[in-house]
Amino acid sequence: MSGFSHFDQAGNAAMVDVSDKAVSARTATARVRVVMAAATLAMIQQGSAKKGDVLGVARLAGIMAAKRTSELIPLCHPLPISAVTVDLAADAAANAVDIVATVRTTGQTGVEMEALTAASVAALTVYDMCKAVDRAMRIEGLRVTHKDGGKSGVFSQD
Repeated sequence: MSGFSHFDQAGNAAMVDVSDKAVSARTATARVRVVMAAATLAMIQQGSAKKGDVLGVARLAGIMAAKRTSELIPLCHPLPISAVTVDLAADAAANAVDIVATVRTTGQTGVEMEALTAASVAALTVYDMCKAVDRAMRIEGLRVTHKDGGKSGVFSQD
């Protein structure tokens, strides 16, 4: 029909059939940045946010989100995730928290959506835990920066 893989011949939404695809090791990394006021970043770094350990809670939220991606994104395959890492780092020069999420599996389809979901939810958690003190925060630049495995091979971009 349109060349998009999530539509059948009649134009109806459909989950892609991956049953004929080879099982392979797959990995994907996504990045995002939460920009904020300098005072907000200092509060996060000092651990003095009223809601608790912002970076620790955001890391856990991102990991949990990766595991539930197929429940959130229509037509996304449920995958047996082998590993999820969510790293959060303060960038004082940019008044930002940089988030990098990496997901691994061995399966018939990739984990880009899981990495994007992990990074997104971690960023949303930072925002949620700090919104009372900084309503002007911005979430910027969500993207896949690395993908490996499967027929399409390696993609890497920063």
